[in-house]
Amino acid sequence: MCHEKISELIKEVDAELVFWDKKELVRRTMMCWPTILNQFFYDPRFTKHKIGTKWYFPAKETRDFLIKWLSEQPKH
Repeated sequence: MCHEKISELIKEVDAELVFWDKKELVRRTMMCWPTILNQFFYDPRFTKHKIGTKWYFPAKETRDFLIKWLSEQPKH
């Protein structure tokens, strides 16, 4: 029951975020910025928008991309 309540709260918080900034992307992926740049940032499927000097990433599209991208990585 406790696990279900925590899952519901996490979904609510995630639903509130329309987009992530660079700091949130780093936090969510647990990757440093240089690794993100080297691994998937320039992938044409990765949706991103630069407004002024700041990058923004649509939360749902980014989450979906990351799950797909991870599944495509070689398994060692």
